[in-house]
Amino acid sequence: MGERRFRAAKLAGLKSIPVIIRQTTDDQLLREALIENIHRSQLNPLEEGAAYQQLLNDFSYTHDELAAKLSKSRPAITNTMRLLNLPPSVQRKVAAGVISAGHARALLSLTDEKEIENLANRIVAEGLTVRAVEEIVSTGGAKVKAGSIRSGKIIAPKLKEISDQLSDHLDTRVSVELGKQKGKIVIEFATVEDLERINTKILKKS
Repeated sequence: MGERRFRAAKLAGLKSIPVIIRQTTDDQLLREALIENIHRSQLNPLEEGAAYQQLLNDFSYTHDELAAKLSKSRPAITNTMRLLNLPPSVQRKVAAGVISAGHARALLSLTDEKEIENLANRIVAEGLTVRAVEEIVSTGGAKVKAGSIRSGKIIAPKLKEISDQLSDHLDTRVSVELGKQKGKIVIEFATVEDLERINTKILKKS
């Protein structure tokens, strides 16, 4: 444990760093190593969900307890773990970064595995945004034909990219709109607790 501190000390040119030596059981060491790995590593959403699942299974944490230990919201933990319910072919797309976690969460609103796979393929082929996928799901699922979704205002590709990035980072639906004189960002939330979670994420990033 303490690998991040050790690396930081080396970069800073320190000759020594204070440490605490503790006697721990194998179970405690495994638990701390898993939590440290989640904080330290650039895990893809599926690896993160699998790590959460292992902590729940091996140490009998509740979702609330795990959220507190990882300084994350309970919905963020639960939603990430739900990605493990996606069909294997779609999981591979998420792991490879071909489709985002925001896309994947939208796909989970469908119950038919074949529809999920078909819509995942459309996301890749047509470059669908998270918002477009949510609209497809809400208006009939993957059976809705390409081009039949209400397009609304034409949005610049850069705005779509920013909207998707914000949606993924904040774990909620975010829309970016640009008018003639000004633009606006709309961030959706479900509860006051969810709003507090989003606010914390925004303040940490600023």
